[in-house]
Amino acid sequence: MNTNIAKVIMKTLINSSAWLGDAAVSYQLGFQDPATSTMEGIYLFNLHLLFIIISIVVLVAWLLFAITKNFTEIENSTVATFTHSNVIEIIWTSIPALILLSLASPSFSLLYSLDEISNPELTLKILGHQWYWSYEISDFNSCSETTQNLKYSTYMLTNEFLKENSTVGFFRVLETNKRVVLPTNTHLRLLITAVDVLHSWTIPSFGVKVDACPGRLNQANLFIKRFGVFFGQCSEICGVNHGFMPIVLLAMPSVQYHYLIMTNLEFN
Repeated sequence: MNTNIAKVIMKTLINSSAWLGDAAVSYQLGFQDPATSTMEGIYLFNLHLLFIIISIVVLVAWLLFAITKNFTEIENSTVATFTHSNVIEIIWTSIPALILLSLASPSFSLLYSLDEISNPELTLKILGHQWYWSYEISDFNSCSETTQNLKYSTYMLTNEFLKENSTVGFFRVLETNKRVVLPTNTHLRLLITAVDVLHSWTIPSFGVKVDACPGRLNQANLFIKRFGVFFGQCSEICGVNHGFMPIVLLAMPSVQYHYLIMTNLEFN
């Protein structure tokens, strides 16, 4: 492929407003579409839990309705004489225990999978500041023998900037001047910390919500399964500009990502 053509394609993919992106929508009640194995597990566990909760609500509602309808003073003039029932006590003890067991197995499996760290091909270091994010990409395996390292900071694009540059399709309070670029179908390691106060690096589509604590280095694994643009925000009340720390991440196929790194293209 011609180098100039490849650069144009990369620039178009990164800066185009016609992308396959994940962002919150008005009156949204459910999750965003999962983009990682972790989020898929969270989504499936949520469906499993929701089914059980709805079944319990329906059963209890039916029991209340049946009791109030069939066991009123008008319908039953004869007073029951029993004061104890072994069968009922066994039922209302065993059924909740079985329900908890049905929740424990997938819950523990998901919990251990979240903490599992495989051998990463790339490390993304994330630092929270008041009030912006800075990133460092290092430790990635490539065909280059030279040590590659990239550091940059991302700031939210102001309303004035969006108006002056006619950025149609951009999200207000969610867009940044630079986007984090990561490859898909690659084991990634996230190292999250902060330099001043508590922050929280969160992208809903990834199922990642990790606190950035000063003096503490938190670690998370990431395996992105599809390309696109993904949005997140700081989820910790970190100060007056807490709501203006957006996160924009561009996931692209591994081949294109390595070409982008090797040719030293700009990320924004």
